[in-house]
Amino acid sequence: MFRATPSMAATRASERSLSLEIAKQITIIVSASLFIALCSRVTVPLPFTPVPLTLQNFGVLAVGLVLGSRRGFAAMSLYLVEGACGLPVFSPAILGSGITHLLGPTGGFLMVYPLVAFVAGWLYERKPINSSRRFAWAALSSVAAEMVLFAGGLTWLAVLTHSVSLAIRYGLYWFVFAEVIKVMMAAGVAASWRKYTSR
Repeated sequence: MFRATPSMAATRASERSLSLEIAKQITIIVSASLFIALCSRVTVPLPFTPVPLTLQNFGVLAVGLVLGSRRGFAAMSLYLVEGACGLPVFSPAILGSGITHLLGPTGGFLMVYPLVAFVAGWLYERKPINSSRRFAWAALSSVAAEMVLFAGGLTWLAVLTHSVSLAIRYGLYWFVFAEVIKVMMAAGVAASWRKYTSR
């Protein structure tokens, strides 16, 4: 009778462990993309700008900080693919779906989501996990990521409106206070998560 040698058993166990880890990471990434879709449901249309106030940016920052640069980038890329395929993951306050939504007034913000999550995660990863300044570092990482977000969003608005001043008026002035709150919320979530996982 054929018997598996210890090395073969160890190989099979290693393969099972790898398969479980891959399934776990895929589940995390898919769940993160769905979390952003839920955040997009929390939307307040503003009468003086085509860009709505939404919780999505908080979600992107939180995902990047908690999951890290690579998984955050993957989750946001998946989110865009879901939206481009027509799944109802984008904000309902903007008319259109799929590619049409990505080419609309919020398209610039959406298209840089993977990079935003990557920047937030990459910078936050530079700080030791047991650092006592988790919140401050998470907030600074989020601010840097927000700069990327608004650079992409305002550039696209400037292309659509043919005016830098209009782009700034539509996409920046009305959102500064809300973004500060989102940065603080995301930093709080990330700092609490890192403290919990470092125990």
